[in-house]
Amino acid sequence: MKKKLTQDLHIHTVFSENDSMVVPQQTVELVSQIAHADIIGISDHIEGIHGERFSAYREKVKKFGFHAGVEVSGSGWITEALKLDVEYFIYHCQDNASEYNGAQKLLSSGKPVIIAHPMVMGTDLSKIPSESYIEINNRYVWQNDWRSKLGPFSKRFRFVISSDAHQPNWLNQNIARHVAAQLGIKESLLPL
Repeated sequence: MKKKLTQDLHIHTVFSENDSMVVPQQTVELVSQIAHADIIGISDHIEGIHGERFSAYREKVKKFGFHAGVEVSGSGWITEALKLDVEYFIYHCQDNASEYNGAQKLLSSGKPVIIAHPMVMGTDLSKIPSESYIEINNRYVWQNDWRSKLGPFSKRFRFVISSDAHQPNWLNQNIARHVAAQLGIKESLLPL
């Protein structure tokens, strides 16, 4: 039997209904059946779960014993995100002042904030509060020069390793774990 991953907190399901990469089979039930990590968090896009849909989302995620997070698509969603009863935030932080302020606002909630795929978002990690977690995920890390973009920050931040799974076959962290090992980064577990 293959060893389980320790933690995977960036997983999407069909609740991220406007994300064309999420396949219909990517349900909370299926993630539960695969059970690829000891600590699992579902963090669907805020656009699909805010408002009236949030209760059903949270109930479903908690029913399977998972942690409930949310992926926040920039500072325009901060006010709505802070209303949600989630355990952590996955945050898209592009390179502009309002986005960095958004990270600070999320952190003021006292909940963990994971800066999602910073290389793809163009995030300047020197402008990110040091109490944030930085994500290395399987989906995007290989598309960039991760040595020069993450390496200089390997001692400043705590890092989480994620799949950013939108489909069942993405539920792994092979590339992300390779990158972390190459940079000498030890995975941090969120205090959930």
